Amino acid sequence: MSMTNKIKKELENEEAVTACAEQFGLVGDPTRMKICWLLCKHKEMSVGEIAKTLGVSDSVVSHSLKRLKQNEMVSVRREHKQAFYTLGDNPFTKVIKNSLKQV
Repeated sequence: MSMTNKIKKELENEEAVTACAEQFGLVGDPTRMKICWLLCKHKEMSVGEIAKTLGVSDSVVSHSLKRLKQNEMVSVRREHKQAFYTLGDNPFTKVIKNSLKQV
């Protein structure tokens, strides 16, 4: 099989291509990208800590984290009533970490 045909075959997986595009779209939002950057630099942060650092409301951060969590970009650990977020461990977040190391 030629290289071109192999690549065409890989691109036929619409589900994988769509998932990748959605993940890039998620971090295309400046607030979500800043959250990912913070979580690359700091192992774990609460909504309040992230909001204070970014200078935005808790609700903006919560909404962004919800979207990131739905796509397995972040993980959450609960301690009593407080939630602590970490960057998820998947191939896409590894790309983000490597990209942010270059900045």
